[in-house]
Amino acid sequence: MSDNVTETPHTTVIERRGSGAGILIGIVLLIAVVVGAFYLFNRSQNDNIRTDAISGAAKDVGDSAKKVGDSAQKATDGN
Repeated sequence: MSDNVTETPHTTVIERRGSGAGILIGIVLLIAVVVGAFYLFNRSQNDNIRTDAISGAAKDVGDSAKKVGDSAQKATDGN
C-alpha cells in the first residue's frame, strides 16, 4: 500500500478586535481639557478686570478725599 497524503491549503483569518472606542474616548477627553482650559483662562481674565476696577475706584475715592481735605485746609487757613 502506498500512502497518498494530500495536503489541503490552510487559510489563516486574522480578526481585528476593537471598535475604535479608545480613540473616541481620547477625543472626548481632549475636548473636555480644551474647554476647561478656556474656562479657567477667561475666569482669570475676569478676576484681573475686577481687581483693576476695584483699584481704580479706590484711587478715585482716595483722590476725592484728598480734595476734600485740601478744601477744608484752605477754608481754615482763610479765617
